[in-house]
Amino acid sequence: MNGNRISAVIFDLDGTLLNTAHILLLKFGLFWFLEQVTKDLLKEFLARYGKVVDMEKENKRMGMVHHESAIAVVKDYDLPITPQQYTQNIMPMYHEKWPQAKPLPGVNRLIKHLHKHGVPFALASNSIRKNVEVKVSSQKGWKEYFSVILGSDQVKSGKPSPDLFLEAANKMGVDASCCLVIEDSLVGVKAGKAAKMQVVAVPSIQDESDQYSIADHIIRSFLDFQPELWALPPFDDWVMNALPIEPICFKASNKNGFLQELSVNGASDLPNQAWGVYFGWVEVDSQQRFKIIVSIKWDYTSGSFGKTIEACFMNGSNEQIYDEPMKVTLVGFIRGFDTKKNPSSDTHILDQDKSIAEACLDLAEYQY
Repeated sequence: MNGNRISAVIFDLDGTLLNTAHILLLKFGLFWFLEQVTKDLLKEFLARYGKVVDMEKENKRMGMVHHESAIAVVKDYDLPITPQQYTQNIMPMYHEKWPQAKPLPGVNRLIKHLHKHGVPFALASNSIRKNVEVKVSSQKGWKEYFSVILGSDQVKSGKPSPDLFLEAANKMGVDASCCLVIEDSLVGVKAGKAAKMQVVAVPSIQDESDQYSIADHIIRSFLDFQPELWALPPFDDWVMNALPIEPICFKASNKNGFLQELSVNGASDLPNQAWGVYFGWVEVDSQQRFKIIVSIKWDYTSGSFGKTIEACFMNGSNEQIYDEPMKVTLVGFIRGFDTKKNPSSDTHILDQDKSIAEACLDLAEYQY
């Protein structure tokens, strides 16, 4: 912690708390795919005009307020409509999808922890207030937890201007220098620093994490967040050297000790911020159930940046389920990886990890 003692926290929403960011990097070769909740909507909309999504352009739009994004979309794709007409047509499509958005790993844990200890926290989003309300209302308890909820239409300028964060601090009655901002986009990080606040970056695009050096601290997911670093009450919910988590479910097959996701239309059920060593259960054809431990990381392989999932099945079951479609349910988290040093040995499954997972999966806290 640098500077004043932290007494309040300000969160971004899309891509930080909820898996609704406009893009999520799932790079296979030269292809980029839109994030689960929104990926088909822009494609469907542009198809009406005979246009195809350009992911390089969409990447640059990350963190923009909506009206800026609308202007850019109409211009970039040379659409025969105004930005206002674009908004009127596409927003109802988003409204139908937003309730399906899920909190990212560790988000509910931190929100409940801060609320339990009486630490005020606010939501400051570049979305307009009406849209923020739709997303927040879909999450149990969120509307009551937040001390302040702000949209970009409630201040003079959205991010990267500091206006949203300064207004959130003002409404909470907290000095800006005592606020901690948590953001996934570079635009948001810049806004937090412009507000003279301390900033934790949790990048939603993993291969761009080196661009976030202006942040005070960088984490891969909320599971890596340590409140005590900011003089906030520490967590006390670890059980047997591991952390029980909200189940993360995805489908995959086992290929030579590595899992390959079985996704629909290139969309992943495994969040981009899932990074580290996890354990849980595997179900094969609804009949067989095995214990599993995985190491999830993003790295460069064959000239591209992608997700790698190393897997170890307990009780020597690797041979039994080789190349079989299966449902993976992760229920526990053991550790993240050092984002500064990140030695390759640290990202592999260690014997100690296996011992922890084996012991934990016999406990009630890790049943599913």
